[in-house]
Amino acid sequence: MGAPVATLPPAEATPLAAPRVPAFPQLYEEYFTFVWTSARRLGVPSASIDDAVQEVFVVVHRRLGEFAGRSSLKTWLFAIVRNVAREARRSIRRKSPHDAPGALEDPEALAGSPEDRPDRAAERSSDNRVLHALLDKLDDDKREVFVLAELEGFAAPEIAEAIGMNVNTVYSRLRHAREEFAAAAARYRALVAEKENAR
Repeated sequence: MGAPVATLPPAEATPLAAPRVPAFPQLYEEYFTFVWTSARRLGVPSASIDDAVQEVFVVVHRRLGEFAGRSSLKTWLFAIVRNVAREARRSIRRKSPHDAPGALEDPEALAGSPEDRPDRAAERSSDNRVLHALLDKLDDDKREVFVLAELEGFAAPEIAEAIGMNVNTVYSRLRHAREEFAAAAARYRALVAEKENAR
């Protein structure tokens, strides 16, 4: 008889390869800007942003070994940022309601800011302060899907994975978020134009 033929184990018996995850220092370096920007866009005020980002990376460091690769690393990170940002906003509202996101910088107020000059209209329209003030007009659920879709470029299935909801709900919330953001932006632009015409 010839030599026995080697056979492969059934596919279902083959263990899945562990996801390739960067070491924590590399992950921190690569994703710091994403975490910082996402936390700020989700309504963590500038005075609290450093603490929030530190908290995100504390959680990441503790849970990095649990990452199973069922979603992208960026999606997994955003889910952590989302939870930390929500808790930060709740804490601010409890301690100091007048300092809650949106309470100090309203886009309508920014349109008439005394330091504005007519030749800075384009700069004002893209200013991060205005962006964050406009985002503050959205409730938490709409804000999250808007940030992921419009500012981070996530596809609807990725958003659904990141925030734990079905894709149809994501599409619905995103549609409403876009409408509300566009309306707030239009009001801001109208006030800027009115201010410039009055000069």
